[in-house]
Amino acid sequence: MAESLTIDAALSKEEKYKSLLPQIEALVAGETDLIANISNLVAALKQAMGFFWVGVYFNKEGQLVLGPFQGSVACTRIPYHKGVCGACYTQQQTILVPDVEAFPGHIACSSDSKSEIVVPVLKDGEVKLVLDVDSDKLNDFDKIDQQYLEQLMKLVASWY
Repeated sequence: MAESLTIDAALSKEEKYKSLLPQIEALVAGETDLIANISNLVAALKQAMGFFWVGVYFNKEGQLVLGPFQGSVACTRIPYHKGVCGACYTQQQTILVPDVEAFPGHIACSSDSKSEIVVPVLKDGEVKLVLDVDSDKLNDFDKIDQQYLEQLMKLVASWY
């Protein structure tokens, strides 16, 4: 049976993340299916944080391939050398983009996306997937998002 998330909308961004992390851990506890866990993870992030779009791209078939997501229809396949997701994959580090229009080679899956953060899941020196989070506001992501999303991706790495 699905759990419901309890996040007070009046909390600061950091307080929301601090409240959300243990709830996600509890939500996936005992479940071994990667897709089920990632599906709940992206749904929890969308619900609790109010992100415009959140999803993952798996390192698969020599490119990044769309996995579970919440939001509008998305790009299905992204070459390793294209866009913010490709930059995250090739650099093996979080990419924070305050204005997607200013990012060289940005792939516009949605013209409503204005800023973005992409965080890799690293396991044994390999990027397994990237978490892609978009906002419909400029400069919507910061070091707080980076810190907590990176913590979450360490949890995801443990699922491999």
